[in-house]
Amino acid sequence: AGMWINAFIVCVLCIGWVKKKTLNSNEKILLLLGCSRFCFLCFSWIYCSFSITYPNYLYVQLTFQLIVFFQSSFNCSNLWVSACLCVFYCIKIANFRNRFFIYLKVRIDRMVPWLLLASMLSALAIGIIAYDMADTELSKNHISTGQGNFSTVSGKMDKHFFQTYFIYGFGFVTSFIAVICSALLLVFSLWRHKRRMQKNSMNSLSMDAHIKAMKSILSFFITYSINFIILILSLIPSTKEENYVALLSLLYLYAFPGVHSLILIFSNPKLEKTLLGILSCVK
Repeated sequence: AGMWINAFIVCVLCIGWVKKKTLNSNEKILLLLGCSRFCFLCFSWIYCSFSITYPNYLYVQLTFQLIVFFQSSFNCSNLWVSACLCVFYCIKIANFRNRFFIYLKVRIDRMVPWLLLASMLSALAIGIIAYDMADTELSKNHISTGQGNFSTVSGKMDKHFFQTYFIYGFGFVTSFIAVICSALLLVFSLWRHKRRMQKNSMNSLSMDAHIKAMKSILSFFITYSINFIILILSLIPSTKEENYVALLSLLYLYAFPGVHSLILIFSNPKLEKTLLGILSCVK
């Protein structure tokens, strides 16, 4: 379901790109975010399917390392591009008279491609580190377990696979802090703007923009916080032994890219209108 949701976002934005010959900054972030999440869920599905049906083909040289590489890279890209989206909303909508903030507001559209490039390069670096760790661990397991004993290798690899979350723990915490700061700045800006409007007894279109952005960022903040807690729990060895806890953790970690993308669809008028049009045609 998450793959279909993100594929819808990518297709709609690409069709609009072809028609208009250009993309605004918000659409660029959404397009890269949709691609990252689609690819992450795709490689997660491949890993889970192969580990159950064809473990003999999964835990061999290159196959497992490549899956870990792509899954780690796209997951890190997903987290950091999501943080870029929150920062973009905050800078575009919040009203502060600070000189540095005004400079960012003027330059943010030019900065977006560089932020996205930095996110992709960082995710690529994390993927290379994960690949190297997976290669080392797989070699050790082949030597220690002998050829053909794939059940033992599978158990050790699953344990090692969860440990790769430590690699991009720093990146996750950084993106999480960026989301928190963006949400707090928008709340403060909304509070100041509301007080100003009440004093002048006026309504403002920027108030609506504040509220819409706040709904989007707060929904992301809540899902992001739960995702962070689940990720920490998945790293604790005792929780992995509890089948129900491990199942719920995996369900949420894999549901997060689809659920948040669905929230983004309904917070974007263009995507929402296209989706409702498709649903009405199907009905």
